[in-house]
Amino acid sequence: MTIKGIEKLLFGVEDVAKARRFLADFGLDAAPSDIQDADLYRTQNQSRLYLFDSNDSRLPPAFEQGSTLRTLVWAVAQAADLDALAERLADVPGFARDADSVRCQDPNGMWLRFELSSQVAVELEVPGINQHGDIRRVDAPSPVYERAQPIGIGHVVFFVEDLEGVEAFYREKLGFQVSDRYIGKGVFMRAAAEGHHHDLFLLKVPSKPAGLNHVAFTVRDIHEVIGGGMAMNRKDWSTFIGPGRHPISSAYFWYVNSPLGGAFEYYTNDDYLTAAWQPRTLEHRLELFTEWAVEGGLDGNTRRQVVTGG
Repeated sequence: MTIKGIEKLLFGVEDVAKARRFLADFGLDAAPSDIQDADLYRTQNQSRLYLFDSNDSRLPPAFEQGSTLRTLVWAVAQAADLDALAERLADVPGFARDADSVRCQDPNGMWLRFELSSQVAVELEVPGINQHGDIRRVDAPSPVYERAQPIGIGHVVFFVEDLEGVEAFYREKLGFQVSDRYIGKGVFMRAAAEGHHHDLFLLKVPSKPAGLNHVAFTVRDIHEVIGGGMAMNRKDWSTFIGPGRHPISSAYFWYVNSPLGGAFEYYTNDDYLTAAWQPRTLEHRLELFTEWAVEGGLDGNTRRQVVTGG
């Protein structure tokens, strides 16, 4: 059984017009929707984000109040994977099977669906980085991006109350692998033994109920992370935190507050792991979350840090 990563995100939002503006500014491509009265946006690899009114009766119940993610769709490689999932998930709340998908609800209240992948390979020019003893770029400057154009949906992060129970569901029912963990605080998981550092992060915060923390989108390099974040600031979307770097995954990041719920993240350069990787068990510390980070982002016009507060 092979789960390839995130295929689709179905959001229910309270202000559809504002969400449309955000997604267009974020760099997702609007496309003709195959679902009536739901907007469709695509990444370069054809991962999909659907935008519904939060009161749309076709959506399953939300696991938190307000605008949020309502269904997370995971991609599988072949039809036999759906058969295997149906056997594993038959006793899970909300289980349903049809010709093209398997559905259920995870222990955190998030509705999941599994479908055959329709993603495509994306070939892009990514100029190299020159480092001591390793020259990758000759007679050419590094790029500067005026905005980002996300390649794919990289991962999703949920607040959870029962960290152990939700982790067990993804490991035992879906075959996810633990990449790293914060003791009593969170667990980074990837869908397959070989893959990028995490497709899913479960985060436990005292007195914080189940909910969406953020969804993350891959871009080609750190220059696009910065160009995308500054473009969002020019459009008056506020930065949650970034740019910065996560030591635990090596990724460069920029988080933007989202009217769809939680935050949207640009990121790149995360670790790539195989079955040989040994998960680390770490105490949660600020320096593990961020080696460095800019509060409030960089202003796209002055090119300086945004100053917040009085």
